[in-house]
Amino acid sequence: MDNGESSYRRFLDGDESAFGEILDMYSENLIFFINRYVGNVAVAQELSEDVFVEILLHKRRYNFRTSLKTYLFTIGRNKAVSYLRRCSRRPECAYEYIENESDRRNIEDEFIKKERERELHRAINTLNDDYKTVLHLIYFEDMSYEQTAAVMKKNKKQIENLAYRARQALKKELEREAKLP
Repeated sequence: MDNGESSYRRFLDGDESAFGEILDMYSENLIFFINRYVGNVAVAQELSEDVFVEILLHKRRYNFRTSLKTYLFTIGRNKAVSYLRRCSRRPECAYEYIENESDRRNIEDEFIKKERERELHRAINTLNDDYKTVLHLIYFEDMSYEQTAAVMKKNKKQIENLAYRARQALKKELEREAKLP
C-alpha cells in the first residue's frame, strides 16, 4: 500500500479528484492529531484546512522521502505549535484554549466510538449471511423477533436460535480480532 503517494502523484499531474482522495484519507485523523496540541476542535479544523491549503499552494515541496502522512502530520504539528506560540502572547487565546478542554475529550470519545463501530461492522461482515441478516434486523433496525421472522421467512423459535448463534459467532470473531497484533 502506498499510503496516498499514488494519489499525490496523480494530483501533481493535474488530477483534481486525487486531492479529494488525499483529503478523505487524512483530514479526520489530522484534525484529531492537531486537536491533541491545541485542545480546540474548531481551531484544529482550521489548522488542518491550512495544511491542505499549503499543499495546494506548494505542490512540489513534498519530495516522497517520507510517507505522505508523515509529511502532512509534520506540517500539522508545525502549524499547531505556531498557533500555541501566538496564543501564549494573547491572553484571550489562552483562555479559549483552556475553556475547550471538553472539546478534546468529545472528539476523542467520538473517535473511539467510531473505531468500535468499524470493528463491529468488520466482524459482522465475516459472519455467514443468515447471521449477518438476523443481527442487522434485530440490532440495527430494532425489529422484534416476530418481525425478523417474517422478513426472513422463519418462525420465532428459529430466529431466537439463529440470533443466539449469531451473537456467539460475533463474540468469537471480536475476541479473535482483539488477539491479532
